[in-house]
Amino acid sequence: MDSKEISPVVIARLPRYYRYLGELKENGIERISSKELSGRMKVTASQIRQDFNNFGGFGQQGYGYNVDYLYEEIGKILGLTKKYRMIVIGAGNLGQALAGHSAFERRGFLLTAIFDIDPKLEGKKIHGIPVTGMGELPGFIKKQGADIAVITTPSEAAREIASELYQYGVRGFWNFAHTDLHLPEDAVVENVHLTESLMRLSYALKTLE
Repeated sequence: MDSKEISPVVIARLPRYYRYLGELKENGIERISSKELSGRMKVTASQIRQDFNNFGGFGQQGYGYNVDYLYEEIGKILGLTKKYRMIVIGAGNLGQALAGHSAFERRGFLLTAIFDIDPKLEGKKIHGIPVTGMGELPGFIKKQGADIAVITTPSEAAREIASELYQYGVRGFWNFAHTDLHLPEDAVVENVHLTESLMRLSYALKTLE
């Protein structure tokens, strides 16, 4: 089924299902019911069944869900069966932390280069990958390409860099800069604002008072 027909809210829950199913696999659990999965995820069993029915169901009445099969099928829906070439723009603390996240490669996101404007950082290895100057970016993209750019620069630089990368053919943007990126419709942008998440936590704590 075309994922465009599915509610974005349902799509947003799929990575969480995938993560929980991965944990079940690691613990040797072979099958699970929607009720049991509901108890672990704090999502109603009815909601879980409705979500999965958007993609054909996956389960059998009286049996539940085969964990390995469901994990693989959700991985396919999320596009995790292919490899993505990923570059990091900005070798500051956040860029370095993201570059060292071991789970990315296990999920098929292969970090191929790290770029920064600071000449003092050029050549410094971050988890085995040397930092390259921004001047080398056009040539790198032309020669090796990139599917996803992880942007951790200041806001103004982020907008300029994203526009430049789009012109070079990059279409996936994971943006951690303190600004939303607005690119043409054939680009896919995931804006991640850590302070907004912290403010939501603050609000939740305030309601407990």
